[in-house]
Amino acid sequence: SPVMRDDYARMVEIANEGSRELGFADTGALWRSGYDMPADDFAAETDRLWAKVKPFYENLHCYVRARLNAKYGDAVQPDHGAIRADLLGNMWSQQWGNIYDVVAPPSGGASSYDLTELLKAADYDATKMVKTGEGFYVSLGLDPLPQTFWERSQITRPRDREVVCHASAWDLDNADDIRIKMCTNVNGDDFYTVHHELGHNYYQRAYKNQPMLFRNGANDGFHEAIGDFVGLSALTPTYLNQIGLLKTTPGAEEDIPFLLKMALDKIAFLPFGLMVDRWRWDVFSGETAPAAYNTAWTADMLQYQGLVPPGPRPANAFDPGAKYHVPGNTPYTRYFLAAIYQFQFQRAACKQAGWTGPLHRCSVYGNNEVGARFNAMLQMGQSQPWQEAMKAFTGDGGNDASAIADYFAPLNDWLQEQNRGHQCGWSAA
Repeated sequence: SPVMRDDYARMVEIANEGSRELGFADTGALWRSGYDMPADDFAAETDRLWAKVKPFYENLHCYVRARLNAKYGDAVQPDHGAIRADLLGNMWSQQWGNIYDVVAPPSGGASSYDLTELLKAADYDATKMVKTGEGFYVSLGLDPLPQTFWERSQITRPRDREVVCHASAWDLDNADDIRIKMCTNVNGDDFYTVHHELGHNYYQRAYKNQPMLFRNGANDGFHEAIGDFVGLSALTPTYLNQIGLLKTTPGAEEDIPFLLKMALDKIAFLPFGLMVDRWRWDVFSGETAPAAYNTAWTADMLQYQGLVPPGPRPANAFDPGAKYHVPGNTPYTRYFLAAIYQFQFQRAACKQAGWTGPLHRCSVYGNNEVGARFNAMLQMGQSQPWQEAMKAFTGDGGNDASAIADYFAPLNDWLQEQNRGHQCGWSAA
């Protein structure tokens, strides 16, 4: 996006001018002020969370790199150092699930079911996908969506006009006019997305009785994490069995393929979720000048993700401009936090439900006790510091990344075994 760089630099100037008028050093400081702690403390807190999950990411990185080396050879992807970003199946290398076929376990990597095929065999259409997502929330004791949701939402692509199909959730009146906008396809990805987007709507409606200033998530990470937490249950074979899509649940032999698929999206995302705003904080503060925008982006990719471009970048490149949230000026740390919170919510909910099996197989579908505590947190909106909202549902008064380790424990052990004899890690120099 080289033509965008100068416009982006001007936007940074304008945003900083407005932030300073509000009493902040720059726009990065303004964004960091929304987390009920000093801006510098919040930055340190995200560092602490990343330090907790980085060893697991490094194990996944090491395994994926070895599989790519086995497929493409040393000339394309060496078996040491950083990974070439263009080999990971995603434009931004933020999620790696599209290369599961390349990195699947050498034996036993195939699942006994395909969610997309299950949905098609059960004659699902777009409306039934959304109805099923609604059914999850209703099963927790929450009210059904209002009739206006079904009358006013865009659930399928219109035939008479071009629209933006990126899925989103909307609250039009700060009361009951909640909607989603999707071009829903009958597949496993959109099945998850439906459950996620409805999380925004249920959150929006839950806090509608708060004073206007408090009608928002406890912090922006909460708003993303609500639907992601429900999505963790929605992807389990336990839930698919509960709603009749699976007749029987697979045995433990499928746990590693299931967890590897999840990690390729959930764990691979973590450093990207962190680095987008780390790059912008330096841009807003002036530490990174416009001439160094792309060089700094590439350096952050290497530092956090252990990735490199496939070749030298031109002098006028502006790679960050290809990520919608950058020119759209949408803060991104919320997604990193949501990737932590969803597992923290999942562990707490499964404990409340009395679940004793592996955390990655837990579904809280149909549990009203969980639903009551869940809704109590949603109804708080932004009326209390986010730490109080977290405590209301999970009992924890802060961020806890250890739930990720609990969820992926079997996979991490397996990855360590697969990585024996390999030189893991990379140099950020």
